[in-house]
Amino acid sequence: MQKKIVLSGSRPTGNIHLGNYFGAIENWVSLQDEYECNFFIADWHALTTGYADTLDLKKNTISLMADFLASGLDPKKSTLFLQSEVKQHAELYLLLSMNTPLSWLERCPTYKDQLANLKDRDITTYGFLGYPALQAADILIYRADFVPVGEDQIPHLEITREMARRFNFIYSQEVFPEPLPLLTRAKVLPGTDGRKMSKSYGNTIAFADTPDEVKKKVMSMITDPARIRKDDPGHPDICTVYAFHKVFNEEMVTEIEEQCKGGRIGCVACKRLLQEKIAVFHTPIYEKRQDLLKDEKHLLDIIRDGSNRASVKAEATMELVRDAVRIGI
Repeated sequence: MQKKIVLSGSRPTGNIHLGNYFGAIENWVSLQDEYECNFFIADWHALTTGYADTLDLKKNTISLMADFLASGLDPKKSTLFLQSEVKQHAELYLLLSMNTPLSWLERCPTYKDQLANLKDRDITTYGFLGYPALQAADILIYRADFVPVGEDQIPHLEITREMARRFNFIYSQEVFPEPLPLLTRAKVLPGTDGRKMSKSYGNTIAFADTPDEVKKKVMSMITDPARIRKDDPGHPDICTVYAFHKVFNEEMVTEIEEQCKGGRIGCVACKRLLQEKIAVFHTPIYEKRQDLLKDEKHLLDIIRDGSNRASVKAEATMELVRDAVRIGI
């Protein structure tokens, strides 16, 4: 049987951190043997909010590919590519934009949220408003069957499904399948300060961090603010360190919870135990990443090879699209 097609991507806006990994990349790695996977670096999407600062865009692109590979994505199993190297994305984006109602774009949850929160930059641009159409083009051009998402991202995918449905209706041809969400059960990690882990908050643990930097970040994590002395009863459910233990130290979670609530383990000892567990996971990925970055040409070759393979797939779809629209000669 032909494998079902999966598509997802990540913007090159900085190094992959543990929140990214457990929120998406870990799941991508697990999908590689079961599906025809296409994972891309979304550099055009990075411009929707970062068009005015592109100084590190190429460096971040190469670094992100190193993160992909060090995390377990395999270019022999998946098509790993760079969005801007597959020009058909832009062509389909243009054609979709011609028939996408403005109201669909304006109701996008991320559009409203980021307009309200990104006050440090001007994102009242056509590109930012239209990014759902670009996102739809990314998915539809590979005629993807599934997009791995969390439940909070389903509204974004629904816009893509509506665009596919509208295109097929207007041109009376079933060019695009309507992609379905592949719901992922992600492990949720807070940032080191207890807020959402985010580069903008400066509270991440990244694969680019050295083992010493990781140790310092773990030892400075926010714990139970009401706990002053070691033998004070703790409240692990509000503790950042405990949230990390649930991911990295599952076999001891119940024991740690009981010891914390009973005042039998102090916060420093709890952090040291966590630091050791994170190091076992983080250090091998960090070291593999460092080795990959020593050979930039190899990384560029992987990007170009994956992009060439993606272009062949994308062009096959665009031939169907152009025929349906009756454009060109």
